[in-house]
Amino acid sequence: MQYYLDFEKPVADLENKIEELKRLADGRDMNITSEIKKLGKKAKELRADIFSKLTPWQKTQIARHPERPYTLDYIKVLMEDFIELHGDRRFSDDPAIVAGFARFQGVSVAVIGHQKGRSTKERIGRNFGQPHPEGYRKALRIMKLAERLNMPVITFIDTPGAYPGIGAEERGQAEAIATNLMEMSTLRVPVIAIVIGEGGSGGALALAVGNRVLMLEHSVYSVISPEGCAAILWKKNSTEVGQEEYEKSSEALKLTAQDLYSLGIIDEIIPEPTGGAHRNYQETAKAIEKALKQHLDELMAKSTDELVEERYMKFRVMGKVEEKG
Repeated sequence: MQYYLDFEKPVADLENKIEELKRLADGRDMNITSEIKKLGKKAKELRADIFSKLTPWQKTQIARHPERPYTLDYIKVLMEDFIELHGDRRFSDDPAIVAGFARFQGVSVAVIGHQKGRSTKERIGRNFGQPHPEGYRKALRIMKLAERLNMPVITFIDTPGAYPGIGAEERGQAEAIATNLMEMSTLRVPVIAIVIGEGGSGGALALAVGNRVLMLEHSVYSVISPEGCAAILWKKNSTEVGQEEYEKSSEALKLTAQDLYSLGIIDEIIPEPTGGAHRNYQETAKAIEKALKQHLDELMAKSTDELVEERYMKFRVMGKVEEKG
């Protein structure tokens, strides 16, 4: 069973009708192939039309789609010989972040990413992809090890944000994120960050200080969620804020890949299959592989000093302000 978002209902109706026709024809002498093909073509065209004019709020919903590929899905397809490492050597392991070493196109790399979990049990175990400070410290431990071994670092971003619980705050959540920002800015190896779903606030940025920052076509990346923004702007609680406010806040935040590319925040938009990454894992992975190889080849040709300087300047020039008389 496919999971459809509200705005996909017209497509869902057609595809459910196709499945119903297939069930009716199963094992019976009925020739309805032409009708199924006709409906299939109509559904494909309708989906393409819907996805050609998505609003920022609709893109946010796609970025959160429960069937969307997660970090481990991409590692399985893109990487070889992945060895996951655990623990921050201070407190414990954090399953919300996976980290380890693998080979990509024959190159040994460090791979780090948020992991939300697929089943209800796994989502709870991985805290819905919201890392604790030990998760960020684990990630930094792997990055520093990669630096010593002269390995590029690849990160996959997909989190609603860092976990804001009391325990996480007591163990230094803000300090852990800030330390990652500082340390990533000076890593003397290539760093490529890819936003594959949600890129929420500092919880995302703590893995995203890269020489290149890429985003999947229907992913989002923002300082705050549309819901959080709407609650602040309209001073309402979560039960009072609705669709209209979410649409307005999503538009104002400029959180889509297209917005961020036009603002110079990211370096490339990676295309997704029509209907989103969850419609075809393999096709999405191939698009990521192509972009990743191109940028990795370019960065590996640079000296360590160039890598650090370019990464510093990349983030230093963000957010220019123009004064007008």
